[in-house]
Amino acid sequence: MNLTTTYSPTLEAVRQAAKTLKGIASLTPLSYNEYYSKQWNCNVFFKREDLQQVRSYKIRGSYNKIASLTASQIENEIVCASAGNHAQGVAISCKLLKIKGTIFMPTPTPNQKIEQVKMFGEEYVEVVLVGDSFDDAYHAAMEESERLNKTFIHPFNDEKVIEGQATIGLEILKQTENPIDYVFVPVGGGGLSAGLSSIFKILSPMTKIIGVEPKGAPSMSTSIKNDRNTTLKKIENFVDGAAVKRVGDLNFAICKENLHDMVTVDEGNVCQTILDLYNRQAIVVEPAGALSIGALSQYAEQIKGKNVVCVISGSNNDITRTAEIKERALLYANLKHYFIIKFPQRAGALREFLAEVLGPTDDITHFEYTKKTNRENGAAVVGLQLKNADDLEALITKMKLRNFYGDYLNDKPDLFQFLV
Repeated sequence: MNLTTTYSPTLEAVRQAAKTLKGIASLTPLSYNEYYSKQWNCNVFFKREDLQQVRSYKIRGSYNKIASLTASQIENEIVCASAGNHAQGVAISCKLLKIKGTIFMPTPTPNQKIEQVKMFGEEYVEVVLVGDSFDDAYHAAMEESERLNKTFIHPFNDEKVIEGQATIGLEILKQTENPIDYVFVPVGGGGLSAGLSSIFKILSPMTKIIGVEPKGAPSMSTSIKNDRNTTLKKIENFVDGAAVKRVGDLNFAICKENLHDMVTVDEGNVCQTILDLYNRQAIVVEPAGALSIGALSQYAEQIKGKNVVCVISGSNNDITRTAEIKERALLYANLKHYFIIKFPQRAGALREFLAEVLGPTDDITHFEYTKKTNRENGAAVVGLQLKNADDLEALITKMKLRNFYGDYLNDKPDLFQFLV
């Protein structure tokens, strides 16, 4: 494989990838979304890659790559690393092409994704859980590749993978006769953004391609700002489908030239978007799949009256994460607050707190308290949910006036994580 950073996918190569993927990857709809169109006063379209058989766009790149391998390259089987979606693409590709593969995944990967990988790959794949992040799984997979001479299928830094992902761009342009002003595309390792932006640069150069990353893992944003591919020391793994410490070298070089802008979206915004899509439109998306929609608020003025496409990259969301998603959304909206409350060690203190401090619409959602008779005040960790974010200041004022206030935990992440 040529890893020169001057590579850029050609139209001919992407069209060939589309032929390879015919009957394998679904032609996903480009759907007009009335709700977000009204909200942002423009024409918003969703490119529904969440409706692929493996519920993400990743099958495009993985199948295009694996189908291109020679007999000698698959003689000792293949190996890959993935936080989930690439793994599913590789798994189903292995089964369809009857090639044995080993898939390394981070230990915290949602169980739903692990089970899907096993289902799609059946007897053709083995899943190995290792480490805490994609990068840990990547290093383990690379070691096995070198030790056993297995062909490594990179999730994003590969020409054939990029060309497979680029077929989304071809489809979008065929699915509408109207000019597209903006495309918002999620960015993890950069394979999708590199491929899609290359096709638009060739066929629709006036379209502005906006890359979107989670705030806790701004690998591409940081690299473009630094004018060199930069490895982040630490990332937030919540948006697991787009959380990598370092983007691909090929992808960085392409995105640096092709992307109009890179923006980041707070993980709480992502969570609220997930809930809105489900509650209002019965659309299930994973955190990475919500990134493109979550970024629209940052371009509210620029997109007015424009034709806008949001790539919905996947829907592999584990239902067991629902409570965490709700919590993060409430914290982001400033509706959920945690305090250390000092309760006097006397009867009626809690009753006074409920009647005189809390408002009529305030709700206690968390309460941890240990009575200590040898102290004047007993401290409790209390979680409160408000109806209106503006009520917080008055609530704190009442706590202080009646000597209940101990500390506010939301802006103390280390203490918050320890106590809550």
